[in-house]
Amino acid sequence: MQEKEILFGGRWRKTSRRIAVVNPYSMQTLAEVCTAGSGELEEAISSASEAAKKMKKLSRFQISQALRLIADGIERRRSEFIRSIAEEAAKPVVYARAEVERAIATFRWASGEAERFVGEIVPVDTQPVGKGKIGWTQRVPRGVIFGITPFNFPLNLVAHKVAPALASGNAIIIKPSSKTPLTALLLGEVFLESGLPESALQVLPMESKLVSAIFDDERIKMISFTGSAEVGWKLKAQAPKKQVTLELGGNAPVIIDETADVDKSVERSVFGAFSYSGQVCISVQQIFVHSSIFDIWTEKFVSQAKALKRGDPLDEETRISSMIDEEAAKKTEKWVGEAVENGAKILCGGTREGNFYAPTVLTNTSPEMKVVSEEVFAPVVVVEQFSEFEESVEMANRTKYGLQVGVFTQDFARMRYAFDNLEYGGVIINDVPTFRVDNMPYGGVKDSGFGREGLRYAMEEMTEIRLIVAG
Repeated sequence: MQEKEILFGGRWRKTSRRIAVVNPYSMQTLAEVCTAGSGELEEAISSASEAAKKMKKLSRFQISQALRLIADGIERRRSEFIRSIAEEAAKPVVYARAEVERAIATFRWASGEAERFVGEIVPVDTQPVGKGKIGWTQRVPRGVIFGITPFNFPLNLVAHKVAPALASGNAIIIKPSSKTPLTALLLGEVFLESGLPESALQVLPMESKLVSAIFDDERIKMISFTGSAEVGWKLKAQAPKKQVTLELGGNAPVIIDETADVDKSVERSVFGAFSYSGQVCISVQQIFVHSSIFDIWTEKFVSQAKALKRGDPLDEETRISSMIDEEAAKKTEKWVGEAVENGAKILCGGTREGNFYAPTVLTNTSPEMKVVSEEVFAPVVVVEQFSEFEESVEMANRTKYGLQVGVFTQDFARMRYAFDNLEYGGVIINDVPTFRVDNMPYGGVKDSGFGREGLRYAMEEMTEIRLIVAG
């Protein structure tokens, strides 16, 4: 069994503490990973502070070139990253491969943004007092950023914090999920070949309770958190003086009206609901189908859900594998059971074997059921019907979450009505809410988050505006 050191202070280090990283599918221990304690965290913050000073002195060209080297390094070691994601996260290799390609694109896009991320001219002579003067702004890096990432995208969600942080001239400390730290550590290896200051990225697996030490530490200028709404909002409340970006949970619905392409909407909804066992914050959880096509649409959807191949995540044919751990699968089993006890009907699935939970479709649900009101984060989807389009929008808005929503319709007026009235950070027309490209603004409203990710938008969060007026 391999022992993995962690990256802080510009080099790989051993510590006295270890966590076991287990493959959720095979239940084999992949590695014993060192974890940081309070002493290592203090050293990392101190090193990051010095690295931030060095980053501010680098030219746009130097940073852009370094980010391109990171992208090239991921591409060169693509097979290692794919296997790491598939093994530690039990993510089917077809999806692990897509995640690696996205991470490569993320760093390449960040390389370009590093060159064109500028301020603006401010016309201060619009008032008499400004005659003869010129003003302009510049985006300046905040300094040290602390990033916290979850298990479900162990590379690309790390990339979405690291790439914009470096592109905008910051240093960043990443706390990866304790369940999936190996991929983040592999990214650390690639980073060290980029030529950037060695402590500009540090990867510190650690106990969550240690994070409280950063709340009052003035050297940490920003916290970027991806995870549950419960944890995220508590974190923001405990760090009121810091810039905080929260990318939190979702309960993503899809609306399918009578003009929609049935086959396309079924195929995309199956993908959106069951990819990576639904363990995605924009996974499809509720589907509202017009009553005139409800029966045929649901029949096709259930048929395709049943046909998903279950198995080893390293098998190219596998489309659904184990959940991250048995606790997650048991929670799913409990919530589905509670729904059935209260009148919900199972159209397929509803069974658990260890860490595996079968793709499950429910109907005849009610808003107070947890499978409807909360984020399930599992391969469970609710299908209900509506008569009027406006009714479907009301149904979609009843959740406390608001990350992304999908709408399948050929009616332009309904597209506009959906955009104007759906309370979500992103409205995806004729595709599922699971759609994301890495340069678009990404974030939610209501309980789904605060601020935006997506390269340039994250860079705006990670920098401050500085004004100069000269005359």
